[in-house]
Amino acid sequence: MRIKNNEVAVFAIGGLHEIGKNMYCVQYQDEIIIMDCGIKFPEDDLLGINYVISDYSYLVKNRKKIKALVVSHGHEDHIGGIPFLLEKIPEISVYATPFALSLIKGKLEEHGILNTTELHEEHEDTVLKFNKLSVTFFRTTHSIPDTLGIAVHTPLGAVVFTGDFKFDLTPVMDQPAPDFQKMAKLGDEGVLALLSDSTNAEVPQFTKSERFVAKSLHDMITGIKGRIIFATFASNLYRVSTAIQAAIDTGRKVAIFGRSMENGVQNGIDLGYLNLPEGLIVDADEINHTPPEKAMILCTGSQGEPLAALSRIANGTHRQISLQPNDTVIFSSNPIPGNTLSVNHLINKLMEGGANVIHGRVNNVHTSGHGGQEELKMMVRLSKPKYMIPVHGEYRMQVIHTELAQEAGVPADHTFVLSNGEVVCFGPEGSRIAGHIPAGDVYVDTSGTADVGNVVVHDRQILSEEGLVVAVATVDYKHKRVLAGPDILSRGFVYMRESTDLISQAQKHVYHVLRNEMAKSDKPKDSDIRKAIIENLSDFLYSKTERRPMILPMIIEKK
Repeated sequence: MRIKNNEVAVFAIGGLHEIGKNMYCVQYQDEIIIMDCGIKFPEDDLLGINYVISDYSYLVKNRKKIKALVVSHGHEDHIGGIPFLLEKIPEISVYATPFALSLIKGKLEEHGILNTTELHEEHEDTVLKFNKLSVTFFRTTHSIPDTLGIAVHTPLGAVVFTGDFKFDLTPVMDQPAPDFQKMAKLGDEGVLALLSDSTNAEVPQFTKSERFVAKSLHDMITGIKGRIIFATFASNLYRVSTAIQAAIDTGRKVAIFGRSMENGVQNGIDLGYLNLPEGLIVDADEINHTPPEKAMILCTGSQGEPLAALSRIANGTHRQISLQPNDTVIFSSNPIPGNTLSVNHLINKLMEGGANVIHGRVNNVHTSGHGGQEELKMMVRLSKPKYMIPVHGEYRMQVIHTELAQEAGVPADHTFVLSNGEVVCFGPEGSRIAGHIPAGDVYVDTSGTADVGNVVVHDRQILSEEGLVVAVATVDYKHKRVLAGPDILSRGFVYMRESTDLISQAQKHVYHVLRNEMAKSDKPKDSDIRKAIIENLSDFLYSKTERRPMILPMIIEKK
């Protein structure tokens, strides 16, 4: 990739053709501004993987050019990767809104790097000035407090990143409405490129206000007689505040379960977003002795996470809370892509335990934080961009978003459906695709280790689907003899007691492979023999079973 001296480069390191992992960059000469740094939750086939982050190698290589990481809001798919980025490039200055900053601090503390990170609080009036670039912000609305759009000002015009947004004119918790005037002013001054949220590009309407859901939830909670278990994202402080207000109005005590939920509520209190009366929040012992009609449990686990509070309650493994008949469980969120099966399994488990479960848009217990088609077109009309790049969405969403932009006045050849790592450069002569940078997925497993690697994940998939066969033999390379074995062990492939003929044939097959390979050379190579066993035994087992288990040869050489 080569960026000319008079060009502005825009590229995504994550967030394109996917939901999650949002990370967008603007580069001009020797300055780079990073916007957001998120994670993505793994699909079901990524066994043992907790989440997916971006490949930061380009940024590591160009670390001296990075001027700031600016954050649009505090959701995991926008801030979850920050600790991993800072572990590689600790000198990056991070700018975030108050609520996002409180969440980021918690993450950095868990990683042991809070004290070595330069953190700054940003607001809608914050202006960051660097030698060649500057950054300003504008107020938007989303499903979390303190959400901002970001404008990176370059010599050729502003590159505007909307962040996640919808145009909620009646936001809850005394949050201000979107700043249309500032968006329009950016458009009048000249927007070079608009990077706009594509999540709801397929939804042909305006997204419902959070206040609509607040009223619906309040009415619903008022009519429930038994105990309420309310599950939502810990970061969705709007929904948390709605549930707490309904508890106050109906005389319920509230117990909070899940570390992230506890931290989220405490951050809300510290920042003045939540004003809770004395005695409202109680511990597990008190909630267990509170009459069901006077009790509400606020917990994490709305995505079916196996270790979250709600899953443990459903499975009967929670230390302090047990599911009771006539409990009402409210899922106030939609499943993230990849989590649908887990959520459905959890709902079934809760219903088997006797609970009444309320979930989904049909019950008006959730609304999206992302704008529909009309809001997306309005954003284009306000910002009047020269070029438009749909971000944060799967491929089909990005394509539809470009069509919406064209309806709103952007020429078709000025819209770009990019993929992660693809670099588009804007210059005085026009635009061009300037190549690619590394932007693959990096896997983080349950131990917190980053970059587990595709090979490891692939091996886990084979083990889960096909099983493992171990071939053990003791050999004397000098005299080219098989001294013991080969023995065949099967785990997750076939049941050995019922497959004695197959195991016996496999032993003979490996024996002949060993003899043939040792006869080929005076000094047989251990690696060549292992490779031959894997290839030959794999083909043999496939011919008999039409399955290819992982083959693990264990050759013990007698010296």
